[in-house]
Amino acid sequence: MTSEFESENVFVDEMLTTAKRISRDGYGILATDESIPTAGKRLASIGVDNTYNNRRAFRELLYTTEDLGRHISGVIMFDETLYQRSAGGVRFVNVLRDQGILTGIKVDTGLQNLAGTNGETATQGLDGLGERCKAYRAEGASFAKWRAVLKIGSGMPSDRAISENAHALARYASICQEHGLVPIVEPEVTLSPGDYSIERAAYEGERVLSHVMRVLNQHDVIPEAMILKVSMALPGLDAVFGDSCKEEVAKYTVRTMKRCVPPAVAGIHFLSGGMGAEEATQNLQALQRECPHAPWTLSFSFGRALQDAVLKEWGGKEQNVQAAQQLLLQLARVNSEAQRGVWDEEHPTPGGGRLSLPKLSYSSERRRSADLFNW
Repeated sequence: MTSEFESENVFVDEMLTTAKRISRDGYGILATDESIPTAGKRLASIGVDNTYNNRRAFRELLYTTEDLGRHISGVIMFDETLYQRSAGGVRFVNVLRDQGILTGIKVDTGLQNLAGTNGETATQGLDGLGERCKAYRAEGASFAKWRAVLKIGSGMPSDRAISENAHALARYASICQEHGLVPIVEPEVTLSPGDYSIERAAYEGERVLSHVMRVLNQHDVIPEAMILKVSMALPGLDAVFGDSCKEEVAKYTVRTMKRCVPPAVAGIHFLSGGMGAEEATQNLQALQRECPHAPWTLSFSFGRALQDAVLKEWGGKEQNVQAAQQLLLQLARVNSEAQRGVWDEEHPTPGGGRLSLPKLSYSSERRRSADLFNW
């Protein structure tokens, strides 16, 4: 039986098409939804001031990269960016549309401490979300994103944190679908300090994801008209990890998805938080080999893994734009190839891997405490 919510939703066919288009083989998502303060930290790393024009200039560099639409199906924006234009006066939404890239929008308003927990958080932003969805759709957005963050530690993630974030994700997804936006549901079990094992990470991922999917079902969220964004199963920052790291990550990540995600979901896009750019690409390809006939697309929704090296190449200088764009195109291409399981060349930004360091604790290379929960 079809739910009343689905049968009366006039946007269903459009949302089904959008979800399939974003999640088709060989394509992934470029996440550029950093808040203004976070964008400022990234710009500061290359000695560039956090001004409106500098933020706009870097986004323009990304969005105007020629042939980006051959590998990227969607771009997630922050509220400010949705209304920005290129130096030539063209709206960024239209710049992307001309390449066949769909525009998404981050709709949550950030994290707040959750009372009664050991520093766990709940995501805010449900107030007025329906009206904002209408406005974002009118501006050209076709999908949205909401990020919940769950930490692994002593007694974490707690039942309270899982329940609170699952209900917020479900309510968000329902409101988005009510107003014609495909929701990206992101229950991120974030990389955390400690020496917990990959088995523990996978177990906690199952706890979170199974609860989220159950609550989505209770809210009649249409699975074919949503996209799931999750982290890969990764051991703690101080864990010792051996030579078969990519295979282990793929094994436990795929097992978690099989146990928790119904095949009706359009696609699963993995975030790159905590991994180096090459490491993220390697792990993405390992997923395809672990589950070559997955019922959903196993793809990527990368932010820093696609942006960090490009930002450094640009350095805030106009004369570096073309070189930075070529690097972005190469990064998008190798991840597109990894998503199809056919990548077999040197990575554009080799090295910097952290999981790939055999039989060592990699906390010193993986951890920058200020960035742990801000990818």
